[in-house]
Amino acid sequence: MAKKKVGDSSAANTPKSLGTIPSSQDDLVSTVGDGPDDNKIRLQKELGLMDGVAMIVGVIIGSGIFVSPIGVLQNAGSVGLALIVWVMSGALSMIGALCYAELGTMIPKSGGDYAYINEAFGPLPAFLYMWVALFVIMPTGNAVTALTFAQYILQPIWTHCDPPYMAIRLLAAVITCLLTAVNCYNVKWVTRLQDMFTATKMLALGGIVVAGAWVLATGHTENIAHPMKGSNWDPGYIALSFYSGLFSYSGWNYLNFVTEELKNPYKNLPKAICISMPLSTIVYLLVNVAYFVVLSKAELLSSNTVAVTFGAKIHSMFSWMMPLFVSCSTFGALNGAIFASSRLFFVGARNGHLPKAIAMINVNTYTPCPSLVFLCIITLFLMCIDDVFALINYATFVESSFTLTSVSGLLWLRYKQPDLKRPIKVSIILPITFFIIAAFLVTLPMYVKPWEVGIGLLMILSGIPVYLVFVFWKNKPRWIDNFAEKFNLTCAKLFMCVLEDSS
Repeated sequence: MAKKKVGDSSAANTPKSLGTIPSSQDDLVSTVGDGPDDNKIRLQKELGLMDGVAMIVGVIIGSGIFVSPIGVLQNAGSVGLALIVWVMSGALSMIGALCYAELGTMIPKSGGDYAYINEAFGPLPAFLYMWVALFVIMPTGNAVTALTFAQYILQPIWTHCDPPYMAIRLLAAVITCLLTAVNCYNVKWVTRLQDMFTATKMLALGGIVVAGAWVLATGHTENIAHPMKGSNWDPGYIALSFYSGLFSYSGWNYLNFVTEELKNPYKNLPKAICISMPLSTIVYLLVNVAYFVVLSKAELLSSNTVAVTFGAKIHSMFSWMMPLFVSCSTFGALNGAIFASSRLFFVGARNGHLPKAIAMINVNTYTPCPSLVFLCIITLFLMCIDDVFALINYATFVESSFTLTSVSGLLWLRYKQPDLKRPIKVSIILPITFFIIAAFLVTLPMYVKPWEVGIGLLMILSGIPVYLVFVFWKNKPRWIDNFAEKFNLTCAKLFMCVLEDSS
């Protein structure tokens, strides 16, 4: 076991806008265990191709398929239009994922959209993305997934009614803290959990598909006899149905957040995308067909736990098996989302857009512990919000806006830097198609749900004064820098963390 004394050379090369690590960090001496061969403090390349596939599928197939069928059907109005929305949402996500494969291999940095927007449009738009991702997009997705896990795991205990919301919140908070601790301790544990629970959820969804096929084979077609009856063709409501559908596919870009930890990213990133997205789309389509065959429209819309209602109607045995399978699914999705989303804030802090404490890595586990803990705290706070579907609408509108910005960045870089090395170069038709559809989804709901859209825009714009004060303003009073330095040093000692070795 070798002792390594950590200095502050990395801090000297980083922006001082949100505080640096003071020279007294030299006092932080840690025993470094079995780490990388070069013995440098940095994130390690632990993810292979199948880990990448498990990451994407595991995050995509989480709570969405067990919550969003209600939102899609409610806004689409009919079974047939709802299925069309599910297929189109998968196709749009696939196009977006291919565009991100070009971005991820052209700009091989962790941080996903943040890195791409920063490269194309500069620090302010990138900061605004990170701002809303920090307080809306990432913790909202994690909170919804954790709450869905708790809802399903507690449902068998309260057989004749829904579990108390306070019990759901408490269990969701406990599981979020537990998985944060695992992510802080060991990346290999995280990937093994992800692989295991991805396999479990595919088994559960396979059971739903087989049960639905059996019911269909026995001649029960009454629920899908008139698939387009009641369709709502209002463009605003179609966009809202896409919001719920796309929420279920959210996570297709999460592997881009951990590019620096992916082995051979130039090959494994596009391969993982091309395997994961068609697989997820086919599974979603078949599961929704099974739902619609077994459950009537009224039964589906009145259920808070669609898979449990489905299982109870198929056979009494499924009434206790389904909550277990669904809980495993959401557990794996939450694990992957915590792992990937924490890297966004790590990269943002590394670029000086968050306190430097969030850009630190534990000297023993090589994990970004402060970033993980910070994300956990915000997620726990958002669990206090009652309306899950309001959370979905806020988060999806904001995320769609910045996904549109990222793809716009791809088009802009094609024009601005045509000679930039692009290991993968998709047809120009794909980003243009994605841009047009995403623009439709961003603008049309403004007259249907102006309140949600207005709050989303307000969340984005609220980051501008924060950027001006804490990032753009260089000659801040000394007491602000002193406070930031004390905060960073405290976190360094508390979490046994230092800044990444940039050499």
